[in-house]
Amino acid sequence: MSYQECINCHTEYDINEIVYFCKKCGDILEIKIDLEKAVKTVKAGYYKQQVALSVWRYRGFMPIQETTSTVTLGEGGTGLHHSKRLGEVLGLTNLWIKNEGENPTGSFKDRGMTVGVTKAVELGAKHVICASTGNTSASLAAYAARAGIRCTVLIPSGKIAYGKLSQAMIHGAKVLQVRGNFDEALKFVLDLAEKHRSIYLLNSINPFRIEGQKSLGYEICEQLNYDAPDRLIVPVGNAGNISAIWKGFSEFYNVGLITKLPKMTGIQAVGSSPIVKAFKSHSSKIVPIAEPETVATAIRIGAPVSWKKAINAINESHGTAETVTDDEILVAQKMLAQIEGIFVEPASAASIAGLIKLVRNGIINKDERIVCVTTGHGLKDPDTAIKMCEKPIEVEAEMSAIENALGIKS
Repeated sequence: MSYQECINCHTEYDINEIVYFCKKCGDILEIKIDLEKAVKTVKAGYYKQQVALSVWRYRGFMPIQETTSTVTLGEGGTGLHHSKRLGEVLGLTNLWIKNEGENPTGSFKDRGMTVGVTKAVELGAKHVICASTGNTSASLAAYAARAGIRCTVLIPSGKIAYGKLSQAMIHGAKVLQVRGNFDEALKFVLDLAEKHRSIYLLNSINPFRIEGQKSLGYEICEQLNYDAPDRLIVPVGNAGNISAIWKGFSEFYNVGLITKLPKMTGIQAVGSSPIVKAFKSHSSKIVPIAEPETVATAIRIGAPVSWKKAINAINESHGTAETVTDDEILVAQKMLAQIEGIFVEPASAASIAGLIKLVRNGIINKDERIVCVTTGHGLKDPDTAIKMCEKPIEVEAEMSAIENALGIKS
């Protein structure tokens, strides 16, 4: 049977108990799936009978009752793009981009939200809530609308990318902007969910979100013909995604679908990098950043809830963690768009910026098979892209003027 388990003291909780922190030690929980059931699913070839790659292709690996109707928008099945041109520029022979911006609301959050909202409905919840810097709110609002339940999102004060905010608003969520940072907004939603048990919390602290996001690891293995990459590079904010992907790889390994595991490599912005600092100093704890700052708003988080899971994933996989500057992020964003035709938001480009830095520093072997995860579409934050590009050139409505602007002789 599947169950919930504290990552620290290993206290077990029923799979259907609504609990966000361990009642004994206060740490966060993770789902332990029924591996025997998963093995039977693999042997029966059930998941292969699902024609297309998608999150629910792996239903046998998800802690959802077989009779429960899924709340889905067709998430997952995103492209794994062999990036030959960018690889040539960087001197890499085997570079791939897993573009999560191809999900229904334009980010990887949809993987977790389809499972999280499905579980909320299974538990009888009529009201869901989250704190968000943008993508989580956009995704939760869409899936709550799909499920026909009430949705509230708390966003921090300061700059929020309009591409994300507009999604939360148009899907009908109640949007509250807190005069504080993300970490303060998260504390409020945690307290609300504890105080009002009718409200179901769906931040990444909810382990059912992680169960959906782990499908990203499954898909990469399938897309590489049941092999894992040598290294996976992913942006890190609240740190749920890197640990979720590692969980996916590990479960495929444990049921015998792959024979090796990748090095997990987490990238944070310099102004928001408590996990990288802890990793590099070999510390057993992070030091939260009171005022995190970066152009990559999706990873602008100073006190990531899932930091312990992230560091565990990096250490267990013999991976690494690195920081990148805002300038490096923006250069990587433009490079990916102009060389590979993949337009991602700044936080997504952190994985590319980290790749460039690690290659430059000799950390990455140029023959490694590398998968960079880009987590959200560029239209999530169009203002940033516009600011760093040349303005349109206004010309007269004459052929000669257009030719002159193009440097073409008439």
